[in-house]
This record gives sequence, C-alpha cells and structure tokens, in this order.
Amino acid sequence: MGICDDPEILKAYDEVCDDKNEVNWILLTFADTKSNILKVGHKGTGGIDELKEHLKEDEAAFGYVRVPMSNDPLSQRTKFVLVSWIGQQLSYMRRARLSVQKSDVTKVLRYFSIEVPATEHTELDADDILVQLKKAGGANYDRQTSNY
Repeated sequence: MGICDDPEILKAYDEVCDDKNEVNWILLTFADTKSNILKVGHKGTGGIDELKEHLKEDEAAFGYVRVPMSNDPLSQRTKFVLVSWIGQQLSYMRRARLSVQKSDVTKVLRYFSIEVPATEHTELDADDILVQLKKAGGANYDRQTSNY
C-alpha cells in the first residue's frame, strides 16, 4: 500500500477543491508513530487558523488549505496552500523520510500555489500566507494598499 492510497484522502481533497463545499482544509497525518501510511486526520471549515490547532510538536503532517483572495470585489479567486508540518520534537528517522514522502503526497494534493514548510505555529500566520499568495500570483492591482 502506498503512502496516500486511502480513498478518504482523495475524497477529502475533492471537498477542499470544491468552492461550493464548506470544508476548506484537510490535515493528513500518519496512522501511528511507526506507520508510513497517511490518513485524513482532521478537516474543517475554519481555514489555516483552525488547521494550526491540530498540529502537534511530535508529529509530521501535510495540510491542504483553500484560501479565497481578491484585489477588489470583482476579482475573486481561490488559491490553495500546501503545508508541510515537521514538529520540533519529531524523531530524526521520520524527518529523514519526509522529503521522499512529500513527493508522493504532491501526486495526490496536486494543485497548490505555494508550499509553506513549518516547524512552529508562528510560521503559519494567515496574513503572512495571504501576502505570499499575492506575491506568487503575479499582478497586484492593489499595490497602493499592500505591504509588499
């Protein structure tokens, strides 16, 4: 069995990608401390701030978040963020495997504008992520009011 073979992962991914669905984030966690198999650990409707509540210092996880953006009322668009979480108390063996495992994860969580690698909750500030998304998005027509 592959790292992301659980059919619930693809189902949850589709929920996040669907603008009509309230679910706007998922968190893939390992089945247990020895396992190399991911499962849908959590999902919710509260965005990156709610996802952060489920990140543990002794775990690795992959989050996927839908973020609505706009420069003005007429240019609404949706962007996606991949979060690669490596808790600071994570074992060295798990850390070593993550780079290989992440490539398998991105085969399932395919479409994202930016990846945010994080080891601390402070690295997942919603406002900072929005700025990163705007920078990655190219043209910024509200440049007069933005911080970058």
